[in-house]
Amino acid sequence: MTVVRGAVRRCHARLGSGLYGVACSGGADSMALADAAILELGPSNVIVMHVDHQLAPESGHIAKDVESWARERGVAVVARRVVVPMRASLEAAAREARYAALDAIATEVGASWILLAHTARDQAETVLMRIVRGTGPAGVAGIPAVRGRFARPLLDVHRDVIDAYVALRELPRWIDPMNHDVRFARVRFREHILPALREENRLLDDALRRLASSAREWLAVIDRLAAEMSAFPIDTRVLAAEPAVRKRGYALALEAAGLSYDAVHLDAIDQIATRTGQGELAVDVPGGRVVRSYAVLDLERVLEPDALVAPPGHEVRTWRPGDRMKPARLKGRSRKLSDLFIDAKVPRELRRSARVVVRSADQVIVWVEHLGLAFGESPRVVPRSI
Repeated sequence: MTVVRGAVRRCHARLGSGLYGVACSGGADSMALADAAILELGPSNVIVMHVDHQLAPESGHIAKDVESWARERGVAVVARRVVVPMRASLEAAAREARYAALDAIATEVGASWILLAHTARDQAETVLMRIVRGTGPAGVAGIPAVRGRFARPLLDVHRDVIDAYVALRELPRWIDPMNHDVRFARVRFREHILPALREENRLLDDALRRLASSAREWLAVIDRLAAEMSAFPIDTRVLAAEPAVRKRGYALALEAAGLSYDAVHLDAIDQIATRTGQGELAVDVPGGRVVRSYAVLDLERVLEPDALVAPPGHEVRTWRPGDRMKPARLKGRSRKLSDLFIDAKVPRELRRSARVVVRSADQVIVWVEHLGLAFGESPRVVPRSI
C-alpha cells in the first residue's frame, strides 16, 4: 500500500499543486491510482475521468459504476463517450480517441495534470513490442513518465503490488473483455510471448525497464544535438553530419507535428534529405508526407478519413488511377477522376485518400469524396460515417 501511495506522493512533489485528473477505466491499475490519488491529494484536488469507447456491450454499465464509486468517495467525475473509427489498428484508434477526450476534459475543468495508470508491466510490454517491430533507439525508451500534461506515477510499480493494493483496500474492479482479446497485439505479448521469455529470464520485466531507462539517458543528450532540426521546414544544407542526430531531428519534427513514424520512415526521410540533385522527392508517413523541394524538407498533411459505410448494393474503396465518373455538372459526360480533382482544386494531400462509392453489380462510380454525386444518382447512395 505504501508503494502505490508513495509513487503518487513523489509524482505530486515533482509536478506541484493544482487540480489532478485521473484517467480511470475501472480496471485494477486505474482503480488503485484513483484511490491513492484521493488519499494523497484530497478529494477536492482530484477529478476522475472515464472514457467509454463503446466497443463492448457492457461499457456503459462500467461507466456508470465508476461514476458511482467516485461520487461515493466525494470526488467529482466526468464520463465521456467517444466514437472510435474503424481503422486497421483498433488499438491505436481507441488510444487516440481516449487521449483526445481526456485532454478535452482537462481543458474544460481546468485540470493541470492528467494521471495515467501505466505500470512496470505496461513499460516492459511496450519496449518488447517495439523491439520486435524493429524500432530505433528512441523507441526503446518506452513510455515516458511525463509528456505534456499526462503523467504516469506507477510506471515503476509492479503489477503484483497493484493487485495487493486493490485487495487490501477492497477496491471494486471491472474487467474489459478487450484486455483478453488475442486479436490485439498487446494481449498476445502479455499472455503468450512475455510468459515464454520469462522462462529464460525471470527478471525480464526489470531488464526491459532498465533498457528503457538507458535509452532515455541517450535521448537526453542527442535531443540537444538535434534541437536545430526539430521542426518543419528543415533546411537540408545545415543537417548534422551524424546520421543518428539527423534522424532524431526528423523524429522530433514529426512528433511536434503530431504524427507517428517508425525507423523505416526515418531512414527513408534521411535518404531524400541527403541525396544530391534537384527536383522534388517525398516520403509518406502516417497522416502526412515529408517532401523535399530543392534544399528544404517540409510536411504536407493528409487528413485521416473517417470510416464510411456504403448503402446496400454498393461498396466503398479508394480511387484508382484510370477511374472515371460522370459528374452531375457535366450532365452525363465521363471524365477521369484525376482531371476532375484538378478542376475542382482538391488539394493533392486530399486526393490521395479520396474514397468512391461503386455499384457492386457493375462497379460504376456513383459518388466521389470531394466531388459528390454522379449524374442522375440519388442522394441515397452517399455513404455514412461511423
